[in-house]
Amino acid sequence: MDELLHKLQDKVEESIQEVFGIKEEKHSHNSEQASTEEQASTEEQHQATSSNTNRFLSFAAPSTGAVKWYVDGASYFHAVSIALEEAQESIYILDWWLSPELYLRRPPSRNEQYRVDNMLKAAAERGVKVHIIVYKEVTQALTLDSAHTKHALEALHPNINVFRHPDHTPNVNDAKADLESSFGDLSIARLNAFSLSKVSGDALKALYGSSDDMVLYWAHHEKLCLIDRKLAFMGGLDMCFGRWDTNSHPIADAHPGNLDDIIFPGQDYNNARIYDFEGVDKWDHNQLDRTKSSRMGWSDISISLHGPIVNSLIDHFSDRWNYIFDQKYNTKNPGKFEKIASSSGAKLTPERDGRLAGDFQSRLNRGVRRFMAAEGEEGGQYEAGQSQGGNASIQLCRSCTKWSAGHPTEHSIANAYVDAISKAEHFVYIENQFFITATSDEQKPVENKIGRAIVDRISRAHHSNEEFRVIVLMPAVPAFAGDLHSDGALGTRAIMEFQYNSINRGGHSIMEALQQEGVDDPRRYITFYNLRNYDRINTSSTMGRVERESGVDYEDARREHDDMVERSDAYEGGRGGQYDRYQRATEEAPDLTWDSISSCYMDGGPDLNRVPWQGSEESEMDAFVSEELYIHSKVLIADDRLVICGSANLNDRSQLGNHDSEIAVVIEDPEPIESSMNGRPFTASKFATSLRRQLYRKHLGLLPHQRPDHPTANWTPITRDPQEYDWDSAADRLVADPMSREFWDLWTSTARTNTEVFSKVFHPVPNDCVRTWQQYEDFFSRNFIIPGVEYKDEEKEGKVEYGHVVKDEFPGGVQEVKEWLGRVRGTLVEMPLDFLIEVKDLAKEGLSLNHFTDEIYT
Repeated sequence: MDELLHKLQDKVEESIQEVFGIKEEKHSHNSEQASTEEQASTEEQHQATSSNTNRFLSFAAPSTGAVKWYVDGASYFHAVSIALEEAQESIYILDWWLSPELYLRRPPSRNEQYRVDNMLKAAAERGVKVHIIVYKEVTQALTLDSAHTKHALEALHPNINVFRHPDHTPNVNDAKADLESSFGDLSIARLNAFSLSKVSGDALKALYGSSDDMVLYWAHHEKLCLIDRKLAFMGGLDMCFGRWDTNSHPIADAHPGNLDDIIFPGQDYNNARIYDFEGVDKWDHNQLDRTKSSRMGWSDISISLHGPIVNSLIDHFSDRWNYIFDQKYNTKNPGKFEKIASSSGAKLTPERDGRLAGDFQSRLNRGVRRFMAAEGEEGGQYEAGQSQGGNASIQLCRSCTKWSAGHPTEHSIANAYVDAISKAEHFVYIENQFFITATSDEQKPVENKIGRAIVDRISRAHHSNEEFRVIVLMPAVPAFAGDLHSDGALGTRAIMEFQYNSINRGGHSIMEALQQEGVDDPRRYITFYNLRNYDRINTSSTMGRVERESGVDYEDARREHDDMVERSDAYEGGRGGQYDRYQRATEEAPDLTWDSISSCYMDGGPDLNRVPWQGSEESEMDAFVSEELYIHSKVLIADDRLVICGSANLNDRSQLGNHDSEIAVVIEDPEPIESSMNGRPFTASKFATSLRRQLYRKHLGLLPHQRPDHPTANWTPITRDPQEYDWDSAADRLVADPMSREFWDLWTSTARTNTEVFSKVFHPVPNDCVRTWQQYEDFFSRNFIIPGVEYKDEEKEGKVEYGHVVKDEFPGGVQEVKEWLGRVRGTLVEMPLDFLIEVKDLAKEGLSLNHFTDEIYT
């Protein structure tokens, strides 16, 4: 504890020095051992930072506040729903995608008032001013339908205003001509289905349009919700379809015994590995058959914040809003929109000189508040055991540039990542949707040097004989539809190739660079993992019996249910005929089969062999499904003391600043928790430690099953309840020391067992046994009927639906399948680093037509 307090004092002194300009701290985008050439800033970046003394060269100075984590969407969206329901003055939202029809609480049939559009309408009718900014997508490339978001929400009430940005000015005729010259006759109507990865550079420019001589390839990727300018929510979760999920991640959602138990209605039941979203303004455009295919689980992390740090987020939102106002609405629709005041009350657009943190007095006040909070002389003072005290040191960072915010380029998130990795003493834990980074300039077009920072820190540990570890969790496959060997998956393979070249191949990857620096076994220091889970779709005999007795097909009744919960007049016209007939029949046919068995791999879950099934053994075998659990988190945890959480992926798009716009916060909570590190006593931070342990326990199956309709104190905003965590429980002790041999054995053995089970039962790809395209065919393609692929009847023989059990592996039938699946604990699996390693180019040859796509996919 004394050690932590000493470090806190150092940080307070450092912040006071920064406030008075005594110390100027500079961070490059590269690591501590980067060359002088690599450290050189561009003229634009120099203009942005020359007079900025904030840490990480952020526009915002370090601040303070209270913070609370949410692992996965169920708890986070419930907390957001409480805040929206209690909003009295204002609601500010930034999202990449916002779905007005998203239910923040489940099941939908019992929570109509908690749909996003219903909640925003109710708030607007109370007099709350609602301001929303969403990314204005290129419709030929993405299916977000921000126009639907804007029109649906603004039609609800005059108090709801929605900005879409940027305004692309595509030259569709030029794009069409360029495509026709290269690929033959293509109508504009077919552009939506055309593979972006094959579009030429000129066509791409014509599609995306430009502003200030910059082609608008990039996206607004921030996720932020501000309530009454006092409470903030941010992190990885957009308020859109496909994001709501529990810690248990059920991927089956058929409910033949009661349609009102459906958790994921309409478009929200999604598996992007099978079909991408399409026609998101219409619930019934979902092509996924939930009696045959699983959804894809969504693993994510977000936070709520209260206290002075919210002022930084208000400044960022007002900056974004006012910039768009000046661009689009200064003369257009006069009187409809207005500017938003910053945290200081000013409605003028902030200075665009790169400082943007406010004047000297503002920074002085923040520094004094930090000092007084540390000394315990104001509200939110430091007290042991007070997890809601608001004493954490928190700093807002961002990625922005001229196209996104009208500023010179800022990449303070990247600076914070490099700094955290370079200064880590024991471990770095990363969860991220992507992992594309460089160790040197030889890896062009990839520019961000987070990979270099990782190599430098591991190399230093190796040569100093230190125990040090980097663990990275990322998706096995980017969430895009298609067979990986198909032409339509060229873009997916491009991302995978950049990722593998960042990790262990291509000549300059992290592992290769470490070997070149004398680290013979890089996996002693850095390892990579994915997540995967299984479930069982309830297509038991009850479904057929109810269908016969009601005369209604289950899917027809289910669609009528979804129609009721998706329409804005959902329950005004009463329930439908097919729905009613089906539901009445269920009363005479009780269903004993479980609708999901995701609890079986969680802590204290039931023995899979004891879970009831009504029907034949063959039908039960056909009902088991598996899919990758998609990691969408954007979190770094170092030494159980520091957390970086926000919207930024680990790739060039998010980290360079002049591509996608992003926000993240660096959190250093001084509240101590006595722990251990590599078997020695260690004083850690309560916030960072509880988050890291919660994540480890979830991945290892050491958390109890989480029901969708049983909220706890961890499902509320930070302003209502402090964080709850079961310190020193049996499961907690298993993950307490992240560097101990006992923990590492548990982690690696669980991942190994899970990997072996899934590989045998479901033959998923990527897989380490698949090193060539021929092996891909033998292991995967010949076993599965791939959605979207047309087969002749004879070509389907011996194949099963994608994601189902490979029956040839189990002569013992479903009982043998359950014996294997019963070994699975949690969702952690090894990342197959040898997948297609003998294939010379996964995608680059196919992408050679368009050098611009290199930047888009990184």
